[in-house]
Amino acid sequence: MPVVWFIRHGESESNANLRTTHPAQSALTPLGRDEAELVVPQIETPPDLIVVSSYLRARQTAVPLIEKFPDTPVETWPVHEFTYLHPLEYKETTGAERWGVAKVYWEENEPQVKHRGEGESFAELMARVEALKMRLAQHPAQFIVVFSHGLFLRALLHVNIVGHSEPTPEMMERYRHFIWSVHMPNCAILKTTVAENGRFTFSGYDTTHLTP
Repeated sequence: MPVVWFIRHGESESNANLRTTHPAQSALTPLGRDEAELVVPQIETPPDLIVVSSYLRARQTAVPLIEKFPDTPVETWPVHEFTYLHPLEYKETTGAERWGVAKVYWEENEPQVKHRGEGESFAELMARVEALKMRLAQHPAQFIVVFSHGLFLRALLHVNIVGHSEPTPEMMERYRHFIWSVHMPNCAILKTTVAENGRFTFSGYDTTHLTP
């Protein structure tokens, strides 16, 4: 069974409530870069594969590990953040300023809805999670490190806890409560094994390497 370590990116400009330009282009803060460096000593064995999100903050977080293991292949997979708001909502705004729009989105609780026609729907998020599960279950690599994002990784975790990914209003509401109650710190590590049938065995978040 493949061993897969999922790592949330380091602190980003968006996490620090700084103004952003686009959801994919929020860079790491100086603290986020330090957090990325703290991940590296935790991985002593060269991974067979390093997977990165297409979003800048995840790619930047992966750089120190890629530099440590330059012979390890690096691939970009669709493990980017669940960006449920239209990208224009991120133009010159902070997370606090976007919260009002985000709150309405969650209260409407419509799994098929794409915010303003371009946000990712909850149904699309669930489809990405299922596709990742199957891809990992069928992958020949035995040790994979994945650099991803908090909402996406908690979607993966939640699907494995409840045992299904059907994008119903009830599932969306449960996921909302889950992400609001279960925090995943920046650069936390979620260590898992993946069976051929896509079943995950996982630990709690490893944060022992992070500065208190």
